[in-house]
Amino acid sequence: MAVTAGLLAAGIAAPAFADDDPPQTDQLSINEPYEQTLPLGIDGGQPQSRTLGVGIYHDNENFTVTDGRLTVDVSDLTGVAEVTWPDNCTPSGTSAVCDVPVVPAVVGDYEDQVFLTVRAADGAHVGAQGRITYEATATGGPDGTLTAPHESSDTTLTVGTGPDLAIDPVAAIDDGLPGDERTIPFKITNNGNESANGFTVTLSASYGLTDLTRYDACTYTTTDGNDYAPSSTASCRFDQVLAPGDSFELPEPLTVRLAPHALNERFDIDVEPGGGAKDIDSQNDYVALRVGADNTADFSVSGDAISGAAGETATAELTFKNNGPAWLGNLGSGDPVAEVRLVVPKGAKVTGVPSGCSPHTLDGGYYPKQTGAPRYDCDLRYWVLEDTQRTFAFSVSVDTVVPGATGAVSIHPTFGEFGQYPFDFDPDLTNNTAVLTVN
Repeated sequence: MAVTAGLLAAGIAAPAFADDDPPQTDQLSINEPYEQTLPLGIDGGQPQSRTLGVGIYHDNENFTVTDGRLTVDVSDLTGVAEVTWPDNCTPSGTSAVCDVPVVPAVVGDYEDQVFLTVRAADGAHVGAQGRITYEATATGGPDGTLTAPHESSDTTLTVGTGPDLAIDPVAAIDDGLPGDERTIPFKITNNGNESANGFTVTLSASYGLTDLTRYDACTYTTTDGNDYAPSSTASCRFDQVLAPGDSFELPEPLTVRLAPHALNERFDIDVEPGGGAKDIDSQNDYVALRVGADNTADFSVSGDAISGAAGETATAELTFKNNGPAWLGNLGSGDPVAEVRLVVPKGAKVTGVPSGCSPHTLDGGYYPKQTGAPRYDCDLRYWVLEDTQRTFAFSVSVDTVVPGATGAVSIHPTFGEFGQYPFDFDPDLTNNTAVLTVN
């Protein structure tokens, strides 16, 4: 898996609901691994086991959901894989019902509740494949009972052979300070049934992480921040042979420093076997580590004042600025970091719309024409540097002279209304609003 200076949609997304108007709907869902490769044994020995984490969750935190029952059917695995059931599952033939006493809401800290141990069946051949299927019910929700969509969840298991380079789990850093130097634990182990004849390691640090440890085996590059958020990357090649069960650590500890502009940072690690070999389980080849710094970014917006007689047109410039000290990037979702909103003053009409701005009705609904809308939302990129400034220039005609007419100018998160979901990193929300004055 190549590390790109782009985006990774991570985790289960949380729905955005206003606290005073919760929807009276809820949905039970299953979180299951999509696929897994099971290695054969080494030199004819017993195949290695793998752990599959599965769980259920529901959408609406305003409901309490209990008595979850996850039904796991492994009838399709005959001759392909063997399953060992955990204590919270009651097996019957080729299926089992697993108990989940309290079903978490997706907005909480979701964790899998059922852990299946699987391995290739004795006598299974390379390429043999089968599916685990899941169904789920629970008590709760608006109707008293929730059921996951029928036949919507399954995991494909494939018997394979080859190296399996796995990165040891790395805990997120949530308590960093600008200027801190932090050590990132790094260890990979070959969990496959064949040796890895050399391997590559790619380390990618977001803009707020600097002073990446230098290794002789690595080549270092930086991006300029034109098309993607700026970052630095180390591409490393190691000739060491990793036999099944062997581990590797870097010659000296891997460290990074949090820059003065650090805020919500990300550190990516990617490993691949060398010599053209294919890793039999790419899901554990990659880590996206969250590195948080206690810092702020002061977003602000300024409006404009224009004038003109009826029928005249003027240019209104609305300017977003990040006053720092931190930058900000939505490095997981890729959503714009903010949008600048204009509510058009009375008596005025927008006749020219800058790039990145969309027309809307006053309440944010669809508006059929690019010009003449009562409201415009202008997206920023998915990142802004600590000194980013961007101006949106609108052409505005004066249809009717209304002395002192004003329109609201404001900045908002892209996932909710301003005030409902304020920027928690912004120390001063008073400069998040301004006005456009006409005459």
